[in-house]
Amino acid sequence: MTAQVDRLAAFLAGHPNVVLVRVASALGSTPREEGAWMLVAPRRIFGTIGGGQLEYMAIDKARQMMRTPSFRKMGTLTLDVALGPEIGQCCGGRVALSARIVDDALGAELVAAAEAEAAAEPHVYIFGGGHVGRALAAAMRLLPVRPIVVETRATEIAALPRGTESRLTAVPEEVVREAPAGSAFLVLTHDHALDFLIAAEALKRGDAAYVGMIGSKTKKATFRSWYLKSAGGSPQAFARLVSPIGGDAVRDKRPAVIAALAAAEVMTALTLHGAGAALPARSI
Repeated sequence: MTAQVDRLAAFLAGHPNVVLVRVASALGSTPREEGAWMLVAPRRIFGTIGGGQLEYMAIDKARQMMRTPSFRKMGTLTLDVALGPEIGQCCGGRVALSARIVDDALGAELVAAAEAEAAAEPHVYIFGGGHVGRALAAAMRLLPVRPIVVETRATEIAALPRGTESRLTAVPEEVVREAPAGSAFLVLTHDHALDFLIAAEALKRGDAAYVGMIGSKTKKATFRSWYLKSAGGSPQAFARLVSPIGGDAVRDKRPAVIAALAAAEVMTALTLHGAGAALPARSI
């Protein structure tokens, strides 16, 4: 199970009295989309339906359900809320919420659905477990993706944040070939020649959502020359390479900053790929 599924299972196991609040419908401008949900326990919550006054109202209603003597026998409570000045929000949309007591069967359904969602998450391969690689792994673990750090050095694998999925291999290009369609590849190893081999292998895949390589304009130009002349690459495939990762608008080379910018870029690419679009190509 992923960390998120583990947290969900632990929350349900640790709170016998829980209400599921779900966005049943969302019209106009709303904090979250239809299907978004949260769990409300007497003193804690898990997830979110968007925050703000709407969420406070939902939490209060859910806890009112818990306080009634016969709350386990209650069905589903429905709330129809206009997001206007009367509740202190100015979204202007309208939301219908359903609140339902979580029994063992519903709890099992929630965990199973979370497991299925986790299994369908796109893979993000981070080639290189150095400072930026570790920062990327930490940033990506907060997102609905499956980050995997690929390294040739056992010492760097050992230094990864606890719980980080990793692959130790002498031939990282093979990981590229075996990756599922729609994956993202971030190339930032300790060796420029190895970066070039991995990036070239990733660009062979027409089904990759994102191929990015850390470096400067000079490194990208050097890669382009090698890729087109020696690696048999095409200008069309090269145009799909994102380098430097995270863009160059923010000139801050601290690992955490690079990781934050690159994570946003990858999520944009994955969303566009899922919609059949692509990131616009950058010039050298």
